[in-house]
Amino acid sequence: MSKWNVDIDRETDGRWIADVTDIPGCMVYGTTREEAIRKAEVLALRVIADRLDAGETVPFIDDAFLVPA
Repeated sequence: MSKWNVDIDRETDGRWIADVTDIPGCMVYGTTREEAIRKAEVLALRVIADRLDAGETVPFIDDAFLVPA
């Protein structure tokens, strides 16, 4: 399984923004850098779970599970 890139930046108002670049729309704000990263990780996992539950393919985790033939 590949690693997902998380871009971190600080807004002019002091908030931190974290964007999981490999998952469109997976962007969150936090009051601290650590909070923004944690929220981004949680949102990324929720998006992936929702896609799998809906029967969508999630290419970047296709090799995450080893199912015997």
